[in-house]
Amino acid sequence: MVELQKKLEQVAAVQAKLAGRVVEIPVDSGSVRVVAAVDVSYRKNMARAALVLCTFPDCKVLGSKTAVVDVTFPYIPTYFFLRETRPVLMVLRGEEFDVLLVEGHGRAHPRGYGLASHIGLLIGRPTIGVAKGPLRGAPEGSFRRVGKAYVSVGHLIDLESAVRIVEPLLEGGYPKPLRLADRLSKRETL
Repeated sequence: MVELQKKLEQVAAVQAKLAGRVVEIPVDSGSVRVVAAVDVSYRKNMARAALVLCTFPDCKVLGSKTAVVDVTFPYIPTYFFLRETRPVLMVLRGEEFDVLLVEGHGRAHPRGYGLASHIGLLIGRPTIGVAKGPLRGAPEGSFRRVGKAYVSVGHLIDLESAVRIVEPLLEGGYPKPLRLADRLSKRETL
């Protein structure tokens, strides 16, 4: 247990350092044509990542796919990115989109670097963190409530732009592409 705690402290230091590499810039929502959304579900020792591609802003589904992988890291609060990065990257492979919605936090993380920021840095595309609730210890002003969702910067986007992109996608208070990705991650079809 002491060894795990030490490793988590090292990971936390890396997260804090990587948070300094996150870029927050405006994104013209008029230039966005395709929004992708990704979510991961778990069953026993398997992770199932689901990707849904939609037109923006009307959210017509363009395509979807899943990837199933072995779980390689346990669930530990605020270290979510260690568990979900691999399945998310597998399902994103080869896909084209303008903005990615990630079911998880970005800047709205105690160390300013959640899953959405990590994925954004790795793929070099605008990412938005979307979660169902705020994390304790998230920096003030790092997220905005949009409908029932908590929206934060992932990477290569600013908070105002993220909000402008998420708002027209709301359906029942939550972004439709993420709702579809959630459903797909739990079963075979939309």
